[in-house]
Amino acid sequence: MTAGDTSARNLAHTGSLSRRMMLIAAGWIVILLSLGGFALDRTLTGLVSRNFDEQLENVMNAMIASAEIGPDGEVFFNRPLGDQRFLEPNSGRYWLVTGQGHENFPSRSLWDRSLELKHDHFDKAAHLYDNFQYPDEPLRVIERSVILPDSGTRWKFAVAASREDLDQQISRIRSILIWSFLVLGLGLFLMAVLQTWYGLGPLRRVRLAIQHLRATGQNRLTEPLPLEVQPLVQELNALLAHSEKQAEEARTHAGNLAHALKTPLTVVMNAATAKAPDLSDTVIREAAVMRRQVDHHLARARAVGRRAVGLSRASVSESAEAVLRAVTRLYEKTRFDLDGNRSAEVAIERQDLDEILGNLIENAAKYGGGSVFVTIDPTAEPDWCEIWVEDDGLGIPEEERTRIFDRGARLDTSKPGTGLGLAIVRDVAEIYGGSVTLEESEDLGGLLVKLRLPRAAKPA
Repeated sequence: MTAGDTSARNLAHTGSLSRRMMLIAAGWIVILLSLGGFALDRTLTGLVSRNFDEQLENVMNAMIASAEIGPDGEVFFNRPLGDQRFLEPNSGRYWLVTGQGHENFPSRSLWDRSLELKHDHFDKAAHLYDNFQYPDEPLRVIERSVILPDSGTRWKFAVAASREDLDQQISRIRSILIWSFLVLGLGLFLMAVLQTWYGLGPLRRVRLAIQHLRATGQNRLTEPLPLEVQPLVQELNALLAHSEKQAEEARTHAGNLAHALKTPLTVVMNAATAKAPDLSDTVIREAAVMRRQVDHHLARARAVGRRAVGLSRASVSESAEAVLRAVTRLYEKTRFDLDGNRSAEVAIERQDLDEILGNLIENAAKYGGGSVFVTIDPTAEPDWCEIWVEDDGLGIPEEERTRIFDRGARLDTSKPGTGLGLAIVRDVAEIYGGSVTLEESEDLGGLLVKLRLPRAAKPA
């Protein structure tokens, strides 16, 4: 097992996506098939029961149609019923005609038994019910009260049939439904499993593609994938590009720092080897140079690290006011003015914005003639926020405005400084996607520095 597999096992997760999809599919299959099976069972058993009852009602209607009153007032049928089961004892098909004051007129199939009928009511329409007077033979009974011609007696006609045939038909129907729905449910579940496996196939391909990236050292996913996975691939490619950019910046910083430290170290080594009399002064001087270079690259490294966190936000006015309070103590005779959009916010960490504005405002105070203007967001662009820093000094010739951003470049060597201020400003601004340009101030006549930074997104 590789280290990558071990770390993958240790990662927190919320369960299997495949298992979740299959459980949802299984749940819906069970619910829908249960509801459908119940509805279909009610429908089919109702049809069978109604058909069974209609047969009994047809027999009863035939009995009523063929019934007559004999000379002695008793009921008889002028033609026999067609179903031979009424002639076989205990056949499961029975009829009975009763009337108060008259002997019962039963079918031969009843033999020595009878049906318990209630004569305390008059059924104008057919009345259906279940009769359980014989525990070993539940009956389905239909009865109706009739007054025959030439008779004042209320005759009650009843036809009974064993429920065994009806229950057997219902059992067969339910058995067929259960097995059919079990097979259907199993088939639907297997289809859901296949759909889940096939539908999540692109995610497995993404995983294999990422493994291939790690094995081959490529930096992009180029394999064609479905549209639903493309946003994930695009974000992954953007993350890879971001990581590659950070790695390249780290390599560049390391190389620049090594190159910057190489010359001072060589000077110190040569002075020490030659046992120069000014060795201590040389070490101090070159150590100061190395410290400035280290500070510069550390500032860049911090900015890159903070940028990687994302969602940076800083208030320009708060940062500018904090810087002005600090710089005012150093340059008490200089007049500082702050104007513009006090609510402007930029997508940059507050520490980096303080460092940028600190360099720009301190340079303006140091090389100006006594006046420094800071204007926030004068252009009011929707995506960018500009910060203007102006002074009334001598300015910078146009041909020197590009070179002044080089590390260590200084036009005025009479005043203390490292020559890294504008270089740090440019590097940190570019890390956040911004820029710095130098122009001539129309109001003060000195240098105008235009710092352009991305505007912070509005809160949702």
